[in-house]
Amino acid sequence: MAANSSETPHADSAPAAPPEFSDERRASLSRLFRRIVWLTLLSSLVPLLAVGWAINLHYSRFARERLLDFFQSQVEDHRRWIERFLYEQTTQLQLVARTHDLAGLTRPGALARVFELFNQKEKTFTDLGVIGDDGFHRAYVGPYDLWSRNYSREHWFGQVMERGVYVSDMFMGFRREPHFIIAVTQTEGGRVWILRATIHTEAFRALVENVRIGQTGMVYLLNAEGLYQTSPRGRAAIMDQSPYPVGEPHTDIRLRTIEELPGPEGRPLPRQIACEAWLQNPRWLLVVQQEYDEALADVNHANRWTLIFLLASAATILLVTVGVTRHMIGLIRRRDEQTDRLNERLLQAGKLAAIGELSAGVAHEINNPLAILLTERQLLLDCAARHPLPEGEFREQFEDSMNQIDIQVQRCKRITQNLLRFARRTESKLETLDVNAFVREVIELMEREAKTSGIRFHAELDAALPPVVSDPSQLQQVLLNLITNAVDAHEGKPYGAIRIATRADTAARRFALQVADTGSGIRPEHLPRIFDPFFTTKSVGRGTGLGLAITYGIVQRLGGTIRVASEPGQGTEFTIDLPYDPPADLLQSLGSAPREA
Repeated sequence: MAANSSETPHADSAPAAPPEFSDERRASLSRLFRRIVWLTLLSSLVPLLAVGWAINLHYSRFARERLLDFFQSQVEDHRRWIERFLYEQTTQLQLVARTHDLAGLTRPGALARVFELFNQKEKTFTDLGVIGDDGFHRAYVGPYDLWSRNYSREHWFGQVMERGVYVSDMFMGFRREPHFIIAVTQTEGGRVWILRATIHTEAFRALVENVRIGQTGMVYLLNAEGLYQTSPRGRAAIMDQSPYPVGEPHTDIRLRTIEELPGPEGRPLPRQIACEAWLQNPRWLLVVQQEYDEALADVNHANRWTLIFLLASAATILLVTVGVTRHMIGLIRRRDEQTDRLNERLLQAGKLAAIGELSAGVAHEINNPLAILLTERQLLLDCAARHPLPEGEFREQFEDSMNQIDIQVQRCKRITQNLLRFARRTESKLETLDVNAFVREVIELMEREAKTSGIRFHAELDAALPPVVSDPSQLQQVLLNLITNAVDAHEGKPYGAIRIATRADTAARRFALQVADTGSGIRPEHLPRIFDPFFTTKSVGRGTGLGLAITYGIVQRLGGTIRVASEPGQGTEFTIDLPYDPPADLLQSLGSAPREA
């Protein structure tokens, strides 16, 4: 179909590319995108990180306090158990010493019965002996051969004789293995004798080390010189020198963190956390020790998961922010494109208004000379009728000139009528219309002219299309313009076809009217302009460029849209979409109800 005009970009009409965004506009949208992302992240992540940090700080402090309370309770309980154990053993020895005399304990079997009573429930004592003030045994029960040993020069002997009750540190003694004793004195007949018991080392170690604290935790005792009184989970032997800083005795329970502590084979141990307390008698230091990282494993685990949660939350916020911002920027871009289209339509409407005013003035100015030409022509014809011209070449030339004047004047009148129709539009009269019957009438009107060019019409009319309310004269103008262009598009072709179809959309209460041809088509670069006034691809003298502009204006006025699809050399298809009922603004402008056709 040959183009007679072009349309400004319109969302529902002829296809037109959206306005291209300038580099400055793209840069502005990019800056806006980054600014929104940064502001959203700043307003989201800062509170999140602040709350996460506060929760983590509070939990870490709470967990540390719980850990320290646990260590303190362990040390307090252990000290109480150890002191109670030593007190009970000391009390039992004092009771035996006070309720028995030296002669009774030294009788054969007497000390053995006491020894059995002591170890009746559990093996507490390794041996038991009665020692005179000269340092020799008066009686002995145990696995060692100590009868010939004199203890008067041993360090503990002087202590027990001086104090009356003495609990020793671990020492090697005559048996050459680490052990410690509890000894009490009793005076009889002016002479002092000693009841001495050796505490079973393994039983005492089990008492001290019966609590397992994690994989690296250990509980042990140190004397004032820092020698091990129990073995710390096999890491060192009893009476070995401990690297633990003992310090001065104190009465409270203390916690300390030790950064560098020598371990086995001289390798430094990881940072340790230790809790310590001094026993009253003997003056031993009870130590509960564990690797710092293991002790705070729960805190570190919570910190790691808090960090993972914060990172996951930050990543989620970032993704959501980018997605939402991109969607918002897309909306802004589409709104800008719509604004640009509206601005272009507004500019085009201004152009059309100016062209309409110009067209009306030109039409009026042309109509006056045309009227004079017609009048003068009629005067010449009247004069020739009163005074007939002689037969011959002059008369034929005169008649041909009169006919040409009439033809050209009529052509000029059609042009001026189109100009006036474009500028003012014909007054609308709404009627109830059978679209299918209306299309058949138009086809009958145009079919004879089309056949002379070898063009056939094909009607595909939807029987389900009900009567609609529209303006028959305006609709006829639209169809005639499209069919005329379709016929002209077959110029140079021996034959062709024009298909006119209707299609009903009952749900939307709209119908489509299609006019398709097999003509030369429209080149892609011309498509955006075909609805512009005075744009035409027809040869000079064959088109005014107003047909499609008028068609576009009529379709919009009737509340419809128009679309075009074309392939060069294949043909063109125009699709008009119109409502069953006219738009409210058209009814309001007419101020009258539609009448029956």
